[in-house]
Amino acid sequence: MSQLHDHRILYLFEAVRLGSVRAAADALDVAPSAVSRHIAQLEHELSAALLERHRRGVKPTEAGERVLEYYRQRLAQQEVLLDSLQALRGLQSGTVVIASGEGFIEALAQPLARFSERYPRIELRVNVSGSNEVIRQVVEDEAHLGLIFNPANDPKLRAHVRQRQPVRAIARPDHPLALEKGAITLQGLDRHRLALPGVAYGIRQILTVAEQQLGIALSPTLTCNTLAMLKRYAMEGGVTLLPTFVVEAELHAGSLVALPLLHEVFAQPEAQLITRLGRQLSVGANRVLAMLLEDVAAFRGPGR
Repeated sequence: MSQLHDHRILYLFEAVRLGSVRAAADALDVAPSAVSRHIAQLEHELSAALLERHRRGVKPTEAGERVLEYYRQRLAQQEVLLDSLQALRGLQSGTVVIASGEGFIEALAQPLARFSERYPRIELRVNVSGSNEVIRQVVEDEAHLGLIFNPANDPKLRAHVRQRQPVRAIARPDHPLALEKGAITLQGLDRHRLALPGVAYGIRQILTVAEQQLGIALSPTLTCNTLAMLKRYAMEGGVTLLPTFVVEAELHAGSLVALPLLHEVFAQPEAQLITRLGRQLSVGANRVLAMLLEDVAAFRGPGR
């Protein structure tokens, strides 16, 4: 493809990324007709329809997806080239973008601070998002790295580490559940002021599977979209469901305990550090990756 084509693909890329021709025009500071014209010219030159237009916006055809994949790979290769040239001068510039689930945030601070101390001219950006958004950002090359809990299988992703992280019932040491012997059953768990994350969270999706298999439906007292609130609620006498790496500091301090759950589905979830399959990472992103693999508790096995 020629450079002219790459320029036109930008209009297609922005229309798909933002969901409409008008939004792409606003982002590119051009008229909507200019965006439509460039996309139409590209479709004519490639002899293929690239966009499907719907009442709610646009989405790519199968041919459009292939063109966009080429474009993302081209951008990624360009980034790697520029970064490698910078690396010859000692990592003097560049940006590394990390998409992360909320549960990893506290563990990220130390390795990222260490990286910035060593490479102060590299900008780090962290986007805190739900699981689906983390995957989207990684697949579409908006983020170099993704930290995610219990993701669905996706052939476009590469997992650099898969560490089993069971979900536990989290409560204070003096909570009635903490005094019981053996694993905690789901039946009747909502009698203990149960707090749960929203349905978009992987934890809630795991719970839904268990509820369906057991033929029950728990009614939480509190539902929220922040794990910090769930931890605080448990410290105030409630109970929640979380993997232990999210409450590592509280467990170490003795302010919370992690109680095993009886149903086997809670033993299966994994924490993963992901990149897009086939993406060549920049030097800076590779060094961040190495530090995260070494320092983030969610990716360490038992005893490390």
